[in-house]
Amino acid sequence: MASLRDARRENDDGLDLWSQIAAPDNGLPQMAVTYRRRVEKKNAEIPISRIEKDRWPNRLSLAPNKRISWNRSLSTRGRTSIIISSGVDYDHQPRQKEAKRKQKRAPLNKTTVHPPNFEKERAYFQEVDSLELLEESPSPKHLGTWVMGIQSSEVVLPHLPSRLEKWLISKKFNYSCGPSGSLAKILETPIMPMESICSDVSNSTRPKEQVSPDISSDFPSISNNVIEGHTCSQTHMEGLSTCDDNCEDIGQGLKNLSLISESETLDGDHKVSFATLLTICGQLAPSTLLDVFSQYCDPNSIIKIGEGTYGEAFKVGATVCKIVPIDGDFRVNGEVQKVSAELLEEVLLCQTLNRLRRHDGHVSNASTAFIETLNLKVCQGVYDASLIRAWEDWDEEHGSENDHPGKFPEKQCYVVFVLEHGGKDLESFVLLNFDEARSLLVQVAAALAVAEAAYEFEHRDLHWGNILLTRKDDETVEFTLEGRRMSARTFGLSISIIDFTLSRMNNGEAVLFLDLSSDPLLFEGPKGDQQAETYRKMKEVTQECWEGSFPKTNVLWLQYLVDILLLKKSYQRSSKDERDLRLLKRRLTSYCSAREALDDAFFRDLLIEHKSDK
Repeated sequence: MASLRDARRENDDGLDLWSQIAAPDNGLPQMAVTYRRRVEKKNAEIPISRIEKDRWPNRLSLAPNKRISWNRSLSTRGRTSIIISSGVDYDHQPRQKEAKRKQKRAPLNKTTVHPPNFEKERAYFQEVDSLELLEESPSPKHLGTWVMGIQSSEVVLPHLPSRLEKWLISKKFNYSCGPSGSLAKILETPIMPMESICSDVSNSTRPKEQVSPDISSDFPSISNNVIEGHTCSQTHMEGLSTCDDNCEDIGQGLKNLSLISESETLDGDHKVSFATLLTICGQLAPSTLLDVFSQYCDPNSIIKIGEGTYGEAFKVGATVCKIVPIDGDFRVNGEVQKVSAELLEEVLLCQTLNRLRRHDGHVSNASTAFIETLNLKVCQGVYDASLIRAWEDWDEEHGSENDHPGKFPEKQCYVVFVLEHGGKDLESFVLLNFDEARSLLVQVAAALAVAEAAYEFEHRDLHWGNILLTRKDDETVEFTLEGRRMSARTFGLSISIIDFTLSRMNNGEAVLFLDLSSDPLLFEGPKGDQQAETYRKMKEVTQECWEGSFPKTNVLWLQYLVDILLLKKSYQRSSKDERDLRLLKRRLTSYCSAREALDDAFFRDLLIEHKSDK
């Protein structure tokens, strides 16, 4: 550096600087610089940085400025700080990675498992055992009861034991009465009236339902009819008489009385229902189809006018006869034939609804909208030739979906409903205008409301094939609802409601209904179809308790009819008329019965209330 300062001074005096630089440095001491790897001394107490500063105090570094501190933060997770004293050998070994611990799951809320307790089951079977009339084998705990006849004071009587059961129980635990007498003498006691038995059973099973005071006592008692025509009970009594009077063996008598196979029991139930059906129809034996039809017209003039899954409809003179085959052991139209008990329900429904047609001053509920049943008959035998001809004429013109009636054997039985002629069904009837559509709805709603008030009635199958329509000159139709005499405007249209197969009713003596849960296919119709959707909605409303009263089902069928008028029927109407129907359907959702629906604003100008004469 000094030489450079001297060269700068000489340059100022005008001398050649470069020549002096190029000239050898003679006489000046030479310094050699050697670079080698620095070895750290283990026992050094002075830091290397201090030594370097002392050795080269004025050394300049041409490297970029060193960073004194880091701006970024280093993660210290998993690291360990170690301080090593001087003079200590440190053998660094990498830390072994610890195995990850599995995280424990939160304990489930498990209830304490207790050993099974069968006390309820044990108590149940002990109660059942106490009702046994005779021991069939010795008791393993009390062997002496079978051999020695040890008496026991714990005797539980059945709820409604028969006289025979009472006698047997008393004999079983009291052998001091001597030898038993004949069973014929045992049963020489007055027969309990059927009414008292039925009333006791009904009172014990469910509370008596309230029905309208409109149900009068002049309705024929089913129980009395059953007793009078009870052929099965006569058969049982004949079986009793076959037991020899000198028969002293109780076991033999019980064998004759109670050891009946299941098929025989079912056959006995069928005989009871069939006998009751004959009694209600006022017959001692079945008639023939020709005998019944001949009472109303010349057999050659019979015309078939309709058909259904369970029967055929024929126009016979001024009436319509519906023939329903029953109690057969083969399928008809792809379905199992109905049995007498099912038809018995429908027959009683028809007879009860006939009573609504009266318009006496003291009647609280009356309506003529339900089809009038003129006669009911039980028939047996083959189809007459005139009926087969009428069936084949219909098949040729319309194409029948039913089986040919010629397949019925000689022993086939039927129930014939002789009905008034109500006209065409809604499916085939042509409506002219919106007034007729409104009249249809108000007449159906009024009829359902009247039947609800009188008998807790629900139709449960009011599709457009079960409403008949015809035109008449009457401007109004009268009905009585809860003592109020009223009229509905008809615009010349008259309706009749038919087919009560699925209906439910409380006629004051019994709840008549059909258990629809036994027919699951009824609820498996196509989605979007109004009729199939209505069946499914009924299932939701009733929760499959088909015996109960759910008048909401009547409202569901009113909604169905509104859909039919909107979607499937063509008649003169405006956009306002369609809007009124849609609003009606929406409001019907909030109603729980046809009685409530009848008060809707849609029907207000169609109803006329008559002032009382009082």
